[in-house]
This record gives sequence, C-alpha cells and structure tokens, in this order.
Amino acid sequence: MTTPSPSSTSPEPTRHPLLDESALPYGLPDFSAFGDEDLEPAIRTAIDDHAAEVAAITATTDAPTVENTVIALERSGQALHRVLSVFYGLLGPDATPTRLDVERVVSPLLAAHHSAVMTDPVLYARVAEVYTTLEAGEFEVDDETDRLIRRHHRDLLRAGAALDEAGRARLTAIDTRLAELTTEFGENLLASTTELAVPVTEEAELAGLPDSMRSTLAATARQAGRDGWLIPLGLPTVQPISAWLDDPGLRGRVMEASLKRGSTPGHDNSGIVLEIVRLRAERAELLGLRCHAEHVLAVETAQTPEAARGLLLDVVDAAVTNAVGEAKDLLGGEDRELRPADWAWESERLRAERFSVDDATVRPYFELESVLRDGVMYSAEQLYGLRFAERPDLAGYLPDVRVVEVFDDERSQPDAGIGLLLLDYYARPTKRGGAWMTSLRDQSRLLDSRPVIVNVMNLSRPAEGEPTLLTMDEVTTMFHEFGHALHGLLSDVEYPVFSGTSVPRDFVEFPSQVNEMWARRPEMLAHYARHRETREPIGTDLVERMREAERFGEGQATVEYLAAALLDLAWHSLTLDEARAVTDVDAFEAKVLADAGLDVPGIEPRYRSRYFQHIFAGGYSAAYYSYFWAEVLDADAAEWFIERGGLERSSGDAMRREVLSRGGSIDFLDAYRRLRGTDPDPAALLRRRGLQSSAVGGREAATAGRS
Repeated sequence: MTTPSPSSTSPEPTRHPLLDESALPYGLPDFSAFGDEDLEPAIRTAIDDHAAEVAAITATTDAPTVENTVIALERSGQALHRVLSVFYGLLGPDATPTRLDVERVVSPLLAAHHSAVMTDPVLYARVAEVYTTLEAGEFEVDDETDRLIRRHHRDLLRAGAALDEAGRARLTAIDTRLAELTTEFGENLLASTTELAVPVTEEAELAGLPDSMRSTLAATARQAGRDGWLIPLGLPTVQPISAWLDDPGLRGRVMEASLKRGSTPGHDNSGIVLEIVRLRAERAELLGLRCHAEHVLAVETAQTPEAARGLLLDVVDAAVTNAVGEAKDLLGGEDRELRPADWAWESERLRAERFSVDDATVRPYFELESVLRDGVMYSAEQLYGLRFAERPDLAGYLPDVRVVEVFDDERSQPDAGIGLLLLDYYARPTKRGGAWMTSLRDQSRLLDSRPVIVNVMNLSRPAEGEPTLLTMDEVTTMFHEFGHALHGLLSDVEYPVFSGTSVPRDFVEFPSQVNEMWARRPEMLAHYARHRETREPIGTDLVERMREAERFGEGQATVEYLAAALLDLAWHSLTLDEARAVTDVDAFEAKVLADAGLDVPGIEPRYRSRYFQHIFAGGYSAAYYSYFWAEVLDADAAEWFIERGGLERSSGDAMRREVLSRGGSIDFLDAYRRLRGTDPDPAALLRRRGLQSSAVGGREAATAGRS
C-alpha cells in the first residue's frame, strides 16, 4: 500500500463565503465573514467556475434546447455575479486602497473572461440554433422565455460571436484594454478630486456659510490631517457649496479646482479619453457599425444617435434664450462679467430677494428622518401598499449603513418580506461622489431570489447632536434614488437578466425621475416637511414661492446638461478615422459646444470630458442623453398621475403592473403606452421647466426615429 503524497492529503481550499449563498435573511452578504484580502481570490475562483459552467453547455452532444442551452446559460455564473455585486457594491461607497488595487487587477481579467464567453463560437451556434427554430415556429414558449432567447442571441451577436477568429481575438484585446483604461480613468478622477479639495485657513473666507456646514468642513480638514477647513469636491462642474460662499475669490478657487479634475500631473485623463474613444470606435467598426453610439443606441428606446441628438437639439434654442435672460436678471443691468463660478451664488441671492426663499429658509423643514419616514417611505406605502421595518439585527457593510426590511402585506404573508433596503447616506473620504442605487442581490423566480437593494448619497454629516438637514435638491435626490430602489424591490420576473433596473439606459431613469414628483406635491409636503424646532408644517406660501424659485434657473441648468449630453454623443459618434484625427480634448469640446450653440458665457457643461465619470468610467457612454429622454417620460407620466388624483393606489398599482414589476422583460414604449394610454409628449417637459420652443412638437416627436 503506497503512502499518499502530501498534496493528495491536503484539505480542500476554503471557499470564499461569497461564492456560496449567504445564510442570512434574503441572502444578505455576511460582511463580517471576509476581508479585502479575500476579494481577488474569490473573483478568480468565480471566473473559473463560470468558465466551467459554460464549457459544460458547449461540451454536451445533445441537440440545443431552451433548457440545456439558453436557460442553462442564464443560470450560469451565479457565484461570479454574487461576488461582483458585493465587490462593486463596496467599491463605490468605500474605495479602500486594497479594493482599488483589486479592481486594477481583476478588471482586465473580467473583461477577457466576458469576451471569451460572449465570443465563444460553439455557444453562439447552440443559441443561434434555438433562436432559428423559435423564429421558424417549431416550438412555443411564454413571452418572457421568448424574450430571453432573443436577448441572448442578440447579445452574443453584439459581442462579436459571429466574427472570424481574428476578429474575435481583436475584440477581446479591445475589451481588455478598455477595462484597464476605464479603471485608470476612475482612479485618476478619485485621486485628483481628493488632491484638489480646497483648503481654507481664514474663517472670514467662509462668510455666508451656515455654522453646521463650517463644522462639517472643519471635520473634513481634521480627517485629512489639515488645519482650518477643507472643501471636498463633488462630481458636477458647479459645486453646490458655491451658492453659499460670499467670497468671490473662494468661489473662483472652488471652480478652478473643479475644472482641473482629471488633468493634474500624474492623474491626467486626457490621453485616456482619446484612447477610449478610439477603441470604442474600432470596436464598433469591427461589428460592422459606423460608430460606438450606433452600437449603444440600437438597444435603447431611442434606437439611433440621430433620434437622441434631435431630442436634445430641439430644446437648445429655448434653453439658451432662457439662460441669457437669467444672466441679465442676475447682473441687474451691471456692466460686468458673470463667471461660471458666480452663477450659483448670484442665483441663490436673487431667489432669496425675489421669492424670499433660499436654502437657509428651507432646510429646517427637511430633517433627514422625517423626509425618509414621512416622505419617501410614506409615498411608497400609499402608492404600492408597502411597509418598512428597520432591522438593527442585520449589519450593512459599514456601521452607519442601515438595513430596512420591506413588506408587501397584501401580496404575501405579513411576516414574509419582499426584500431588504440598505441606506448609506453620509459622505466619507473613500466614497465616490454623487448618489446612486445598486443591488447586492437581484429578484428572480428562476433562482428563488429576493432583492437586496442599496441607496447611496453623499450628505454632509452634522455636528454632534445636531439633526441632518437637507436642501430641496437633496430631498429630490432621496426620492429619485428611492424610485430606483422600488424598481429593484418590486421586480417580479423569472429570469435574472431582466430583473429590476436591467433595462435600457434611457428607460432606467424613468421610474426614479417620476418618483421625484412626490417630493414637491402639496399633500406630501404637508405630511413630511415640518420645521425642526416648531414642528409646524411648511406653509403653503413658502411652498408656492419654492415652486416659483425652482423655475428660475432652468435655462442655465438645461444648458449645462445639454452641453454634457451632446459632448457624450459627439465623442461616441466619431468613426474610427475621425476618432484618430482628434488629438486635443479642449479643442474638440470647444467645437462641439460652439456648433450646438451652447458656448454660453458664464455656463460650463455639467461635466467636462476629463471628469465625465458617467461615460468614461461608468455605463453611460453614448447614453447620457437618457436622463433627458427619461424626463420626457417622467414629465408626461407626472401629468397622468395628477390627472388621476395624485397619490392614488390605483395609479401605483398600474405603475407597478406595467413598469416596476416587469424589469427588462417588456417592450418599453409599449409598456409606457399601456400605462399612459398614449405616446409620451415632450411638451410636458417644457411646461415643467418653463421653457417654450416652437421646434418641439407634440407626442409624435417622442417616437420619431423609433419603432
């Protein structure tokens, strides 16, 4: 009898806890069970597991069927999805140095793996055979399975599975390099944003800033090991704090720092932008398309770059006209230049003077807990019949992340919830800017999975013992992100590929933006907006003045958004030859803005290219226009809600039935028509924004260029 070798007697390596289903309620990840050092090995193991699952599908000699090919493909990769949901769910709100290192290593590995799966010729042949027999009418399936077959066939084609071997190899190389570049872009932006935080050493410079905000800036400075105060930078060009700063010199320094992001020595994104644009153009050409925008928009509701661009250009004249008028109002006849650094401060001053309303007047009515419980959650209770209960026994990924269980008593057992909602509201140095929703777990009947959703914001933490008071913009953002959360929580689909917010970019913002309407509805404000000291509800006069004040500045806000959206489309509408000819980021931006008539004095684009995270380190390339398209749907649907009486359960049930529960399993414009009864009307958005333009037609304009 031979003695076993040491290797054969070694115990099996311990699997990472994220590779297997969590035993916690709803599959909530057990964040205490792993550390940052465990993430890379888990991702590598999950990649290998997924590759083996796909290999098993392609190795079978059985004829391709829906079950052994398409649904098997849909079931595959669950461990990888589980690990990545947690990894990226942690990376956004808490980008520790170790996690950034892991991202740098695994991004190209993930891109290569994804490309290998999606360009596998044997896998494509099997899926194509199922698709062909479906098209020939040789079998019947339910609507969602029909859509699943078509979706996987389409995705494999779009990934290049039908290319020859050389084409597939080049596509894999492009995808791998793009993963490296987008990661580097995000790292440069985070590093330069941190580096460019504006120090203040003289308190006199902070004139106009409330004491609570000064305390927050002092705490930020202490965290960074500095004296005095430190102004951190957020994502957009115009920093919200500028509206409070009376000192024009400090406002100028904040704007200068904001515009420098992504261009400082060692963190310059200029070359990265150009290389990303060229590689995306080359990728599109390999797939037989003119440009990257054509590739992206083929599966959006807009369908073509021309339709998306036309939607934006239609309102340029009205937006610019309003913005020029607003600038004249702000200057009050004075012969001086209105700098981009000053616009927010001048607007806040004029709002306070003309409408007797400013953030200092409004914030005491918007205390975080009241907004959350009596506003955001209450509206969901009334519309959708939901119930929310804090779960202090369950832990989020950081101590200040709250866990809430969500119940739907009318559709399930009273003690059986539909999912979990994690709330991460406060800023921290390792959190990327902005606000977002993400999912740690998606709903799927196939996988018997219920959702675990996260809402993230970047609120300033108040001084010890003080409540968190919000601006109206922050209140609106809470309702917006909760709209995304509802899309994930109320999902009721069979297949995970269609779950929740897995919809086109120009539809994903629709449920979230329409949810914003409840922040400003009079019946809602009366319910949740109460003065922190007197507990008096916000007065109808103040509400009306707030509504009037919000209309002021829409021209400027629309211009800065249109400028960013058209920059995105311009970069991604370049052919490969055109992309190679661009060598100067600033010159390209200037030409795009001038050609569109958006080079308006005093107004910067919401994002310049070097810090345009949405399109160069996020998922919005060629699709930043989608916020505007979604707002067309939102404004039109908001009028529908109001026509039906506002916060009515019957309206919520219709929204849930036609949109929120269906995820990506629907034809999106058809779903909207079933909800609204008509096509969306772009004029509703102009009415909301107080803009008028003869260039914008009625409902027929919304579907021009789309089937």
